[in-house]
Amino acid sequence: MEHLAIMRKSWKLTDKILNGSKTIESRWYKLKYKPWNSIRSGENVYFKDSGEPVTIKTEVEKVIQFANLTPQKVVQILKTYGSEDGIEENRIPEFYERFKDKKYCILIFLRDPQRIKPFEINKKGFGMMSAWITMKKIDDIKRN
Repeated sequence: MEHLAIMRKSWKLTDKILNGSKTIESRWYKLKYKPWNSIRSGENVYFKDSGEPVTIKTEVEKVIQFANLTPQKVVQILKTYGSEDGIEENRIPEFYERFKDKKYCILIFLRDPQRIKPFEINKKGFGMMSAWITMKKIDDIKRN
């Protein structure tokens, strides 16, 4: 399987992926959404900022999933993995407020980030608000 992660442009996280200061992509949920139980080591994740073309390709090194989160577990995950997730230490309280009520967290460890030739996608059938799309091949959603 291949995956597309759509990032909030204002957070500038794609820059951090490319410069190596963000080596983990985290997703926090109240309910289990993709890529929960659907992403594996060795698969590819493509990244794009919202409203922009796809520009980055990475490989999944490993995946860790956390369920039944409590505010205490959220703090521990942020303290343990926050810097690798591109979160500056002084911003951990801000992200704690954002994630403290989430019940699930998935950490996707990334390796070999590469800038690729930009391409547009067609999200039809995935929901316009989808922030993560899983498909057999990225070519399945490439716009011609």
